[in-house]
Formats: sequence, structure tokens, C-alpha cells
Amino acid sequence: MDATYFVDSGLILFVVIAVLVLMFFSFIPVGLWISAISAGVKVNLFSLVGMRLRRVRPAAVINPLIKGTKAGIELSQNQLESHLLSGGRVNNVVDALIAAHRAKIDLGFERAAAIDLAGRDVFEAVRMSVMPKIIETPMISAMAINGTEIKALAKVTVRANITRLVGGAGEDTIIARVGEGIVTTIGSSSSHKEVLENPHRISETVLKKGLDAGTAYEILSIDIADIDVGRNIGAQLQIDQAEADKKIAQAKAEERRATALAYEQEMKAQVEEMRSKVVEAEAQVPQAIAEALKTGNLGVMDYLNLQNKIADTKMREGLADMNINLNTVTKSADE
Repeated sequence: MDATYFVDSGLILFVVIAVLVLMFFSFIPVGLWISAISAGVKVNLFSLVGMRLRRVRPAAVINPLIKGTKAGIELSQNQLESHLLSGGRVNNVVDALIAAHRAKIDLGFERAAAIDLAGRDVFEAVRMSVMPKIIETPMISAMAINGTEIKALAKVTVRANITRLVGGAGEDTIIARVGEGIVTTIGSSSSHKEVLENPHRISETVLKKGLDAGTAYEILSIDIADIDVGRNIGAQLQIDQAEADKKIAQAKAEERRATALAYEQEMKAQVEEMRSKVVEAEAQVPQAIAEALKTGNLGVMDYLNLQNKIADTKMREGLADMNINLNTVTKSADE
């Protein structure tokens, strides 16, 4: 009974010790501390415990510290931990410092940390300083003075400017400025042929404008990768203007026709009114003649002479109509 009691007590003690050892090694990164010491990085074991208490993952600080120290860069644990607590990417910053050190680029930790906290990829910026990047603009359309459209596509070779990464404009600004320069250069050309014959003139003119001022990049070259002739906008504008003038002329002609038609209708109404008055007056003539005969103001011979004149007038009108008809028939026969 006593032997069994001692065995059970020893087993429980062993389990408790094992749990305590596991908790000790899980809370205190002894393995990470040994790796740092073997790499020649002086790290206090209690500082690793302090990181745990500050809710900082020790590996996120110590591993980059080891990598930077082995690359010959002077770094401190406090610098890396402070940058990590500020929301920075410690590993990315250390990689950038190593790349800059190997490329002999003057880049300190404070500047690299500031670039990283500004939201830029500092490691990519260092790579762009060593190996320039080509930015391709979209197809840019502009019109020469003669009214012909020119479409151009440019490739801009840029190099990151480490000193202007914080607060400097990005790629969108470079593309916008280059596009504006191309439009201005083409727009100042007298003819599209001039642009097609000398496309390098666009690059030279745009480069002289200093488009990289205030940006995070340095423009090395601007090359026109493609250039093409688009629409003849000047001719299209003339066609549109002519079409508009035609419509205005048609509208004015329609207005004049409507005015003439209204005037014709008015004249017809006046003629009809005059005819009605003439018919009314002619209806009163027999009554007037009868009244004149009755009162003695008109004699019988006067009345007969009047009838003869009327008959003579009708005969002349008939002869005139006959002559007109004969002339018409003769003309038709001759044709």
C-alpha cells in the first residue's frame, strides 16, 4: 500500500514538472535566445520575456535582427520592436536595408522605417533604385493644328528616388504628366505628318519639362512605343458645321415658304371678296338701267349702244382667247 502511494505521488510530481517545463519553454523562447547567441547577437533572456508581456512576438523582432546583423548592418532590438509596435513591417525594412547596403545606397534605418510607415514598399523602392522600372501609359489621343487626331503610347523608364519617397507623388502622377506633355506637344504641331516624321520630338519635349519634380521617381527616358493616325477631326467638324448650316437654311426656306403661302391665301381671300363685290355690283346694273329708263335719264338708243359695246367686248375677248389657244397648239406642234 505504501509503495503504491509513493509510485502515484512520483507520477503526479513528474506530470506537474513536465507541465511546468512545457509552460516555461512556451512562454520563454529559449530556442530563439540560443539562436541569437550563436549568431553573435546579444539578447537578454529577460528582454524576450518582456516582449511576451508586451504582447510582442519575439521571433518577429529577433529573426530580422539576426539577419541584419549577419549582413553587417547595425541594428538594435529596441529599434525593431518600436517599429513593430508602430505597425511597421520589420522584416521588409531589414530586407530593404540589406539590399541598399549591398548596392551601396545611402539608406538608414530611420528613413527606411519612415518610408515603410508611410505605406510604401521600401524593399521594392530599393529594387527600383537598382533596377529601373518601365511604366506604360495608356493610348493617348491628341489633335494636331490641322485637325488630324494622333494616338500615341509611351513607355516611361523611372528609378525610385529614396529621398523623395515620403511625400512624393506616385506612378499615377507620372502617367498623368507624361500624357499631358504628349497632348501639348502634338497639339502644338502644325501637321500630323510632322509628328509622324519625328516621334522622338515628343520624347525630347516632354523630358525637358521636368515632369518628375515632386514625385517619388526620377524619369530616365520616355520612349514612344506606338503612334498612329486617328480621325480627321477638323474635316468632321466642317461636315458637322455644313450640316448645321444646311438645316438652318432649310428652316429659313420653310419659314419663307410658309409666309408666302399665307400671303397667297390672304390675296386669294381678297380677290374672292372683290369678285363677290363685282357680282353684287353687276346684279345692281340691270336695276339701275331700268330705273334710268324709267326716269328718262337713259334713252333707248343709249341702251342699245351700251349693249353693242358689251357684245363687241365679249367678241374681242373670245377672239383673244382663240388666238391664245391657236398659239399654244402651234407651239406644241412645232416642239
